[in-house]
Amino acid sequence: MMITKPKHLYLHVPFCRTICSYCDFCHVGYQETVANQWLDAIKADIQNRHLNENLRTIYIGGGTPTALSSSQLDQLLCLLDPYASMVQEYTIEINPETFDEDKAKILQKHGVNRASIGFQTSDEKLLQMMNRHHRLEDVAETMKLLRKYGIDNISLDLMYSLPTQTMESLEKSLQDAIALEPTHLSLYSLTIEPNTVFAKKGYEHLDDDMEADMYEWICKILPKYGFVQYEISNFAKAGMISQHNCAYWDYQDFYGIGCGASGLEGSTRYDIPKNVRRYIEDPSIKDTIDLSLQEQMFEAVMMGLRLKEGMNIQLFEERFHTSVVEVYRTQINKLLNEGKLILEKNRLRCSEKGFEILNSILLEFM
Repeated sequence: MMITKPKHLYLHVPFCRTICSYCDFCHVGYQETVANQWLDAIKADIQNRHLNENLRTIYIGGGTPTALSSSQLDQLLCLLDPYASMVQEYTIEINPETFDEDKAKILQKHGVNRASIGFQTSDEKLLQMMNRHHRLEDVAETMKLLRKYGIDNISLDLMYSLPTQTMESLEKSLQDAIALEPTHLSLYSLTIEPNTVFAKKGYEHLDDDMEADMYEWICKILPKYGFVQYEISNFAKAGMISQHNCAYWDYQDFYGIGCGASGLEGSTRYDIPKNVRRYIEDPSIKDTIDLSLQEQMFEAVMMGLRLKEGMNIQLFEERFHTSVVEVYRTQINKLLNEGKLILEKNRLRCSEKGFEILNSILLEFM
């Protein structure tokens, strides 16, 4: 199998000024000295990788990338400049609590052209419960600053099935988000992970029926405002889908940089340990998994069927030199006959009925 260099890069910034009650991602309280040491480690990591200089997408996530000081954010983006000249989509995650005009100028200087803002909800009681310190007007001000510096492609992240959240609260939050005129919306149901503040306080997400009702309402209402659902949790205005995230769903290779990041290169998936000190001491440290051909093909199906338009059959053939229809003939025929899958042109996708029970469909391919 011929392996080419990945065209996509994810970089994880682990620092946060405050820790959200639901967060289970790699994060650590911001300290200037530690952040400077981390930047040195990032520099060494990037230099040792011999990255593709013609990347198509870069995504900087966290944690909170904007928890870095303006100077540190500038240094970080300077490290990526040699690989960003051909980038079509350059995204950074933003928390309104840690964003200002200086940082907006820095993003513009380095060619960042897309932002993903942690909106979550406009319900102030829920924001307080989540240990979020921004308000709706702070999100509006952040978007105003981004647009002032030419960053018009703005995604908002929202959460539903939050403890005590009502349908009315969700409806108001979504209407408030739509009124800000983002180009993209991501809506995620709350999962309470064991090591989070929510778990330690004994909070629970809403019952399954309420969660399903919320999701159904979201999927019904957003098209009325021009947002097309293109993936289970993601909705976009015409032409504004996330190219970077679609690379994951199309099972494309991508670099992972920084503690807490993951990557996929050829048949190797790797995770970089979450411990910041370990990463600073040895930026080359990775936990690698060598995937069998069968595992890779299953992952390609699993990711591709998350898309509304389904998986790209041609990309599967280019990667594995065989047809997905041949490899999974029995499973696909069964699901086609049951009306759960649809095979058309160059796509294998879930029907509306199948999309609602995606997990059970994927079990057929295991």
